[in-house]
Amino acid sequence: MIALFISTPETASPALQSAFSLSKSLKKEFGVICFTDSHSEIKSLENLVEQSGFEDAQLIVQNKKLGELSEFCEEMEISFFFIQLSENRSKSIQKYLNACRDLRIPYLLYKDSFPSLNLTKVLVPVSFLEEDYEKAQFASAFGRFCNSEIHLLQANDYGSKAGITTEKMTSLFDKFSLKYIVEKAEKDSFKIDKEAVQKAERENFGIVLLSASRDYGLDDLFFGPKEQHLIKKSSVPILLINPRGDLYALCD
Repeated sequence: MIALFISTPETASPALQSAFSLSKSLKKEFGVICFTDSHSEIKSLENLVEQSGFEDAQLIVQNKKLGELSEFCEEMEISFFFIQLSENRSKSIQKYLNACRDLRIPYLLYKDSFPSLNLTKVLVPVSFLEEDYEKAQFASAFGRFCNSEIHLLQANDYGSKAGITTEKMTSLFDKFSLKYIVEKAEKDSFKIDKEAVQKAERENFGIVLLSASRDYGLDDLFFGPKEQHLIKKSSVPILLINPRGDLYALCD
């Protein structure tokens, strides 16, 4: 299932349309989720789904707390998760990032100011982190089912790890005869994500695929992790993928 978590039904149309369109492209069921016990919010949500014409959408309303979000997604077997970001503030962004820390699926905080999602061009920065390869399966899905052109932005490092991961990614894309371009970044692995977002804004990419922070250090706890700052400033949707500790020995 492709699901959208809605917090403010009145302004959720861009996120709703984008999530629904992706569900059709990927041939997945579509669900709309809201954690509330407010009768007025539930009624607004029902009206939004009905007026949008998404008859097949599953409307899922639960009286749960945001901290239960990851567990709920697993129970519902959600494979791709949109979250409506109605307030583009650091506190609001971090609230959702904290709730998604344990997710094993890609998630996208979708601002009300975003237009409908355009997957014509997908940007994938590749750093020295081994788990960056996990982005390949989602980029591949966009290439196969949405006819996306995939752009790999390889970090400008002294070592060979980013290059090895890039080669592994292109091998996967070649198996499906996908359209892709490999480009060398100006920045190294520590600054590649910021460069990627700036490039996406400048060159009209529809989405950027980023790896979320492995762990939060003291600076992240006080000032916010990199993804919080990038999401807040970005005019392009950012898809986040959590590192999988069960797949990699995180010892770089």
